[in-house]
Amino acid sequence: MNSSYFTEEHEIFRQSLRAFLQKEVVPHIDSWEASGCIDRAVFKKFGEMGYFGLQYPEAYGGMNLDLFYSVVFLEELQRINSGGFAAAMWAHAYLSLVHLEKEGSKEIKEAYLVPGIQGTKVGCLCVTEPFAGSDVAGMRTTATRKGNNYVLNGSKTFITNGVYADYLIVAAKNHPVTDDAGISLFVLDRTMPGITASPLKKLGWKASDTAEIAFDNVVVPAGNLLGTEGDGFGYILQHFSLERMVMGVNAHARAAYALEYTLQYMSERKAFGKTIDRFQALRHKVADLASELEMCKAFNYNIVQRMDKGEYLVKEASMSKLMSTKIADKIINECLQLLGGYGYMEDYPLARMFRDSRLGPIGGGTSEILREIIAKILIDNKTYKPKGLKDS
Repeated sequence: MNSSYFTEEHEIFRQSLRAFLQKEVVPHIDSWEASGCIDRAVFKKFGEMGYFGLQYPEAYGGMNLDLFYSVVFLEELQRINSGGFAAAMWAHAYLSLVHLEKEGSKEIKEAYLVPGIQGTKVGCLCVTEPFAGSDVAGMRTTATRKGNNYVLNGSKTFITNGVYADYLIVAAKNHPVTDDAGISLFVLDRTMPGITASPLKKLGWKASDTAEIAFDNVVVPAGNLLGTEGDGFGYILQHFSLERMVMGVNAHARAAYALEYTLQYMSERKAFGKTIDRFQALRHKVADLASELEMCKAFNYNIVQRMDKGEYLVKEASMSKLMSTKIADKIINECLQLLGGYGYMEDYPLARMFRDSRLGPIGGGTSEILREIIAKILIDNKTYKPKGLKDS
């Protein structure tokens, strides 16, 4: 426990969560990885334990806790070694629910946020499109106003929880398109006619249901608009910092687990009459990896502390995701190497971890996009401000 950031209450929560995961999740991970489908009952169990409501207001069933409880939640999810399961949980908790809480009307919060926190309804966030990945402004999905409804047409892809979610947070361009046309956000119920989802086969994150979703003349009541029409792009950008912080913490947490497992393996594996943790070349390799990991964790914890105080950290959150995912990939790759042939075997955890980690530099904004955002801030003096304040 890092006493600079974590209290005794955080540590008690960590031990309780770890025990819960070992009992309710770990025994089922291999079957969920094989089937690509997580038992819906586990979402309800997470809700009953309060895990989906850590940062949300008590008025809607949340616990209104500081962000370091969320850090504990994310770190412990990485220790069970299923990037797909972890993604299904945190995408629901930190992608779909955050838009409902920040932009949803009271009616929307009662209909979707409350059951989302309870785990009885599962959500997904639909922004990425087949022809507009990190280029959010280039999306083609449209929302045409017709009386008291909007009609949505288009498609989204790489959507975590997209196959089985009960509701979808969907970004769409206002139509007809004009020079000042914006993007709006809507909450769609899965039962609305015209929504179809197709599962995607992936290199990793096998347990999560990742989908391509099509919208064919989906009629959405105007009351399902999140926030103000045309302001959706700003809402998306505003919450990117949280998503990138989440992915930065995920990265350092999975790297920490990989290193922990590898050190245990090295203390038991013998070669030439001694355990391999006695060989200087390997010991020094571990020292380098551990040093990079600790710097990464310290940076991420500092960002979390500042975000918890209300700071809007586009540059720092982008740096966190950029470097944390890069370092995690390096550490996990090196740990796999330290296991030798066993690292390549599916019976050992590094093979799955290697595949799952590779999504880190891609999802939630590619490393290339993040470098350009950081460059704009450092070189072009661009500033990013929360919604409602003008960017420059």
